[in-house]
Amino acid sequence: MLTEPTLEKLKSLHLYVMANAWVGQRTDPAIAELDFDGRFALLVDAEHIARDNKRIGRLLREAKLRIPSACLEDIDYAPKRELDRAQIRQLSSGRWIADHANVLITGMTGVGKSVTEQAV
Repeated sequence: MLTEPTLEKLKSLHLYVMANAWVGQRTDPAIAELDFDGRFALLVDAEHIARDNKRIGRLLREAKLRIPSACLEDIDYAPKRELDRAQIRQLSSGRWIADHANVLITGMTGVGKSVTEQAV
């Protein structure tokens, strides 16, 4: 089988990650044990994950967040902040959106409530 024409076709279809994953599969002896469907699924998964990551990155850039690298794991749960870990974990699941529930954010002036509203 000629690999170069196939790689060029994948790249012309803008399937760059799939092309790179295929090259990686050809050099990995453990992958040879998988059947065609298994190998193909891995290629499709690699492309799908890369596109999702690219989309999320674009959305985060467009959001122009004040702290773009902020994440739930970095929340400071100091006692003076009076944050409930269980409640934050429940809100982060997004279940309240599916349940059509409201979330009310309160706090003193200058604590960043309006920044939170812009991020949502």
